[in-house]
Amino acid sequence: MKCQRCSKQATLHITDILGENRVEEAHLCEDCARKHLADPGSGKKPATGKKPAADSPPADPPADGTCPACGMPFVEFRNHGRLGCPHDYDAFKDELLPLLEGVHGGATHAGKSPRRGPRAGAAATELDALRRRLGKLVADEKYEDAARVRDQIRRLEEGAP
Repeated sequence: MKCQRCSKQATLHITDILGENRVEEAHLCEDCARKHLADPGSGKKPATGKKPAADSPPADPPADGTCPACGMPFVEFRNHGRLGCPHDYDAFKDELLPLLEGVHGGATHAGKSPRRGPRAGAAATELDALRRRLGKLVADEKYEDAARVRDQIRRLEEGAP
């Protein structure tokens, strides 16, 4: 459905109750809806389908907040399901945490290991850790411990347990 005031897609559907048995429905895009809600007299005028005047007052920032980096309002995330930039996670933290916890069962990423070849990934991780440890032991001149770690690395590289 198109916006009644411009040619954009209508994303908000507003019902104004004007009195007894008098109701006005407006199908508006986000920009026109802001202008409609910011104008206190808009509920008293019937929707004509015309574009709002250019001298309309600027819309207030949304109550949900706006990302300072990309300018995307949280309402847009709710409508489209996509964030605009990495800074949105910080800007909308209070709104996103309950949503993430509800969907994923938690707000921290635990990660996953592939089902095929988990040993290869674990071995590579262990080798990296052992190589870092070996470098530190050599730098600290602990050569006996370094020799044991070197032997451990060789066993892992050869595939022996």
